[in-house]
Amino acid sequence: MNSSDTKFHIAGAGLAGSLMAIYLGRAGYRVDVYERRGDLRDLESGPGRSINLALSVRGIHALERAGLADKVLADAVAMPGRMVHGFDGSSAFQPYSKNPDEHINSVSRLELNRTLIDEAEKTPGVRLFFDHKCQEVDLATGAMEILKTTTLETTRVEDGIVIGADGAFSVVRRRLQRTDRFNYQQSYLEHGYKELVIPPDDNGGHRIEKNALHIWPRRSYMMIALPNQDGSFTCTLFWPLEGPFCFDNLQTPDDILNFFQEHFADAVPHMPTLVEDYQGNPVSTLMTVRCNPWYHKDKCVLIGDAAHAVVPFYGQGINAGFEDCEALIDCMTKHSTDFEQAFADYNVQRKENSDTIADLAIANFVEMRDRVGSTAFLRKKRRERLLDRWFPNYVPLYSLVTFSRVPYAEAVRQSVRQDKKVSIVAGVLIALATIVLGLLILWQV
Repeated sequence: MNSSDTKFHIAGAGLAGSLMAIYLGRAGYRVDVYERRGDLRDLESGPGRSINLALSVRGIHALERAGLADKVLADAVAMPGRMVHGFDGSSAFQPYSKNPDEHINSVSRLELNRTLIDEAEKTPGVRLFFDHKCQEVDLATGAMEILKTTTLETTRVEDGIVIGADGAFSVVRRRLQRTDRFNYQQSYLEHGYKELVIPPDDNGGHRIEKNALHIWPRRSYMMIALPNQDGSFTCTLFWPLEGPFCFDNLQTPDDILNFFQEHFADAVPHMPTLVEDYQGNPVSTLMTVRCNPWYHKDKCVLIGDAAHAVVPFYGQGINAGFEDCEALIDCMTKHSTDFEQAFADYNVQRKENSDTIADLAIANFVEMRDRVGSTAFLRKKRRERLLDRWFPNYVPLYSLVTFSRVPYAEAVRQSVRQDKKVSIVAGVLIALATIVLGLLILWQV
């Protein structure tokens, strides 16, 4: 790419913004990254509102491209399946795949972000500016108005290409929303979440099964726990925001303890700081964002949550965001300095797939919350394993999404085609069995 005269302004040094800065810097571009928060590397711990990430094949591939996969996975915890905790204190392990080598990886959002910022800072051509908030974007020139939050000084950075990687409440996207024929939709789940913790045991080990994503499904609500290398688990309680059964109903320590002892009894002995965590950590909301187009001419383009925020229930948020970075740099490589065409191609590639994973994530919330412990769900999983065994080319939808790089929309189409074929074969087998049974009955007569 002819990149020597091109400069990029990235709003946001989160996960997607930092990875995109690495890709662009290595391609020879000059890149300035403006992050409204302070340097995450100065924090001792997370802010009490960050769900652990489930890193899988798509995200790992993007990190391999940056030479960071081995480093990130060294601090990850493999989760080959989910551990479902029943009301009665029983638990059952459900593998994600028949292949023991296939697993998702629990990683700390904070540590992953630190790793990416470290690498971006070392990348030639990349500069990072913390406590610098994007206030406005000039779509005609690619300039940004920046507020230095520590001094309240405002500056204007000129003549570049703006990449909006500033999250679900993106300022860059907000500017695009004022352009003609820009479509935008946001929708909130009726549930929010609160982060809790299971700390390490007295010996620094894990109090419950380390290599599993733990779920306490309780129909209208649930709690999950993802393991960390230090022996702790990051727990997240998903609960309605309003109504007779919601966060506000638990106010006193007794209210909190009584509720958890009734509904998550097997977890309570492992949560010595439950009351403090519940009272001290905020309630956060869950939002889906859809918009189109993701770019404006050759001056501005969106990636990650700024383009397509999704709820976390398929574990694909960061994987989809990292795929954006790969798709964008590939389109830029293909079209060289024709950035408008590159952005248009990127938009076409990613829009359908981001809408698909948004739909899958919402549907999977209902499955995780209501069905994973049900007899019908267990029968479905046994049926999938049988199909896996009987039909070598059959791949469950979850595996297509999580353990392959098949585009999300194509994964759904492939799953539908598979199910139709299986239905036809099953119908034929049932018909043959009926004929054989009838012949046997006639023979006996």
